[in-house]
Amino acid sequence: MSSFARHTRFIALVLAMAVTLPVLAAASSTTTPKQKSLYLRLGGKKGVTAVVNDFVTRLSSDTRVSSFFAATTSDPARLTKFKAHLFEQICQASGGPCKYTGKDMKTAHEGMGIKTEHFNAVVEDLTAALDKFKVGENEKNQLLGILGPMKPDIAGGDE
Repeated sequence: MSSFARHTRFIALVLAMAVTLPVLAAASSTTTPKQKSLYLRLGGKKGVTAVVNDFVTRLSSDTRVSSFFAATTSDPARLTKFKAHLFEQICQASGGPCKYTGKDMKTAHEGMGIKTEHFNAVVEDLTAALDKFKVGENEKNQLLGILGPMKPDIAGGDE
C-alpha cells in the first residue's frame, strides 16, 4: 500500500472517529444520571446566600482585611450591592442560573494595594464560612479552585 493510500485511510479513520465519538458520548450521557451542579450542591440560592452573608460578616471583622471593606460594610446600600455581586459571582461560577454583573476583578481591585497575604486571609474567611455551613470538602475545593485563578487580578501579582 502506498504512503498516499495509508495517509488517506488514516484521515478517513480519524474523520469516522470524530463523527462517531460525539454520538457515543451523547448516547452514554443519556443513560448516566447527571451530577448536580456545584451551585445545587452548595444549597442553591438559600445555601449560597447564607455563605455570602457569613463571609461578609467575617471580612468586616477580620483585622487583616477589614480596612479594605470598611467603606462598603458601613454603607447599607453599598453593602447590599456588594453581597448581591458576591452572590452572583459564586452562583455563576458554580453553575447556577445567575450572571455576574459586577466589575471585572482587575478593575474592582486596582490601586487597593492588596497583597497575597490579604488574598489568603479572604480565602480563609470564605473557607470558614463554607465550613460553618458544613459544605463538603469536594464542593469547597471545587469552588476555591474556580475562584483561585482570580488571585493575580486581585492581589496585583505580588509574590
